Amino acid sequence: MIPHPAHQPPACARVFPAGGPGTAALAEHVLATGHGTWWTDRSEHPRAVAVTCGGHALLAGDPTALAPDRLAPLAGLCVEASDRFLPVLGAAFDRLHPWDRMLYVHQAPGAPPRVPRGVTVRRLRPEDGPALAAVDPSMGRIHATWGGPPGLAASGHGWAAFRKGRVLALACTRFTGSRYEDVACATDPSERRQHLALACVRGLTDDITGRGRTATWSCSRAHRAGRLLAWTAGFRLLREYVHHTTGPLAVSTAPPLRAAA
Repeated sequence: MIPHPAHQPPACARVFPAGGPGTAALAEHVLATGHGTWWTDRSEHPRAVAVTCGGHALLAGDPTALAPDRLAPLAGLCVEASDRFLPVLGAAFDRLHPWDRMLYVHQAPGAPPRVPRGVTVRRLRPEDGPALAAVDPSMGRIHATWGGPPGLAASGHGWAAFRKGRVLALACTRFTGSRYEDVACATDPSERRQHLALACVRGLTDDITGRGRTATWSCSRAHRAGRLLAWTAGFRLLREYVHHTTGPLAVSTAPPLRAAA
């Protein structure tokens, strides 16, 4: 597939509708923030288009326009596409694993969090980049859709719980769209069960409401703790869906194209 810069989407990118909840906001996020890449099957009059950001991808268009060996940019990602794409995706990758997901929308005030003594919960500031870079490795992917810790710190779309300058928990907008912002959160494994993530999510959802948008929450159906946190924070189930995670490319391919800056 042929890469296109984030701020220069191909005309066929209009196939991704604006104003969708959850991961559907990925295309709008890429266009608004410059983090991510558009891909098409050809440069002139493309028939298939994908957009990737932070380990996720949306894929649309005509699946018959895609040869399996050209899908290398989607390897190792969580891909959302219609069932029409499943045959070519299955032929392209060693593994294509269906993943049951749940999409929640923020509809209720949520339980008020209780912050432990010595902990400060606040909006991230640009100077918090080094503290974000130092978080536990289990929390590291949360800033992927912002290009890394400095991008998230400067975005105005994150809240964190701090103790003596150390980030204990973090909530941020994963994908920001025109109507919805999809929320992600993470807590240092040694700091769990203190309502820290709940406090961060509360601050973030208040910000999202203040921006005139609605917060959404996407998580695995099997992630009981994430579902409980969503409910406690005032999110209510909108729908269930399936996306697919891809493994290594199963077919030989030409050298991968470098994404445009």
